[in-house]
Amino acid sequence: MCGISGIVNFNNRGVDKKVVAQMMQKMKHRGPDDEGVFIEESIGLGFVRLSILDLSLSGHQPMESDNGKYVMIFNGEVYNYIELRDELKTKGYQFKSSSDSEVVLKSYQEWGEACLDRFNGMWALTIYNRETKELFGARDRFGVKPFYYYKDT
Repeated sequence: MCGISGIVNFNNRGVDKKVVAQMMQKMKHRGPDDEGVFIEESIGLGFVRLSILDLSLSGHQPMESDNGKYVMIFNGEVYNYIELRDELKTKGYQFKSSSDSEVVLKSYQEWGEACLDRFNGMWALTIYNRETKELFGARDRFGVKPFYYYKDT
């Protein structure tokens, strides 16, 4: 199951970690095994985890890319992640976990938004580019995993 949450302040105000924690607490039933928070300037990402594929701490989220450029929160399952992992390994990528989450993040590094075309499964995700300050969010084609957002003007 798992649960993702986040706040982006478009007015460049900092994000209050307590507010992200409150959002996570509302979803705690979706992920009782682990939780994590990422706060940087005007963005805050929260994650609660139900450990299924990788029970180790290597699947902890928010997950950062090896170079620190990307931060991801991911809920769902990519059924063909083993095939994608094998393809990414031939391109030189190395993996620290057996989680599909790490495969999703490295797929985004390799193919950008087009990585979604390669995923077979159900997911909701957000990936933050720390260099460009861009936030990418997506959900599976059928909307199995919830991805709600609200913009206050």
